[in-house]
Amino acid sequence: MTTSHLTHITEPPGVAPGTGYTQVVTGAGRLVQVSGQVAFDEDRNLVGVGDPKAQARQIFENLRRCLAAAGAGFEHVVKFTFFMTDIAYLPAIRDARDEYLGDLPLPAASAMQVVALFQPEVLIEIEALAVVPE
Repeated sequence: MTTSHLTHITEPPGVAPGTGYTQVVTGAGRLVQVSGQVAFDEDRNLVGVGDPKAQARQIFENLRRCLAAAGAGFEHVVKFTFFMTDIAYLPAIRDARDEYLGDLPLPAASAMQVVALFQPEVLIEIEALAVVPE
């Protein structure tokens, strides 16, 4: 599937299709790398202590703001990397992602459970890679 300057290859030949992500995304343009975001609000207060859904929503809002600062949006994201302290948080992450991406093609993604993040109350961290057309 081609969306403006990006091409999404959901089922490369000989590779099992993924669920909830695209296997390959390619494109041309300016690279935007967003550092891992956690659920801090603009005053550095943690949103959603103990609540992965609330944390995921705040993280996607932070990602939206970071992308906008670089002249990008979720339509330009080619890959997300999800870090979580419990893999059971993945549905909450995907729900928040789907709220923010709507009908956009899904980017490539990696998801991993980690032993800990930098503060015990932080349950999720997400980074994004985007390509903006020149």
